[in-house]
Amino acid sequence: MNDEPDVDFALLDRQLIALLADEADPLANTANFVGLLYHALPDINWLGVYVLRGQELVLGPFQGKPACVRLPLGRGVCGTAASRSATLRVADVNEFAGHIACDPESNSEIVVPLTLSGKLAGVLDIDSPYRGRFSERDQAGIEKLCRTFTGELSNKPAPVHRSGAAGDRAAFI
Repeated sequence: MNDEPDVDFALLDRQLIALLADEADPLANTANFVGLLYHALPDINWLGVYVLRGQELVLGPFQGKPACVRLPLGRGVCGTAASRSATLRVADVNEFAGHIACDPESNSEIVVPLTLSGKLAGVLDIDSPYRGRFSERDQAGIEKLCRTFTGELSNKPAPVHRSGAAGDRAAFI
């Protein structure tokens, strides 16, 4: 593992904007967001979105091994970040009280809340097999990418369900 992986977050941000520009579907955009980041960030083994559904987070688009499907708010790194509406950067998940081990190979993690229209919509979860993988620079860059992603989704028309009814602006998939 590199001490400080060379990630051009500004370039990634521009690529993300271009990738989302011509697509209105939030599921497709979430899948592309996840795919872009997974292949751009070195030394990670899992990256995905969990979507808020009631009092739990439900697995959305991801890259990596099969994952936990439902995570309660307030438990584990994802549930804690969601309930606090704050990013959590954990250098060693084995030292995080209540960590939910979906993949025993993961040793560090960063979780960023995703908000739409001022409401929690889910979280971006990124795992690494390396302890201490995520730096303050990574956190700032990933948080910016999440703001770009949710901002782009907010600028799209609300999804329309098969019934013809407009969807909830605070839900993206």
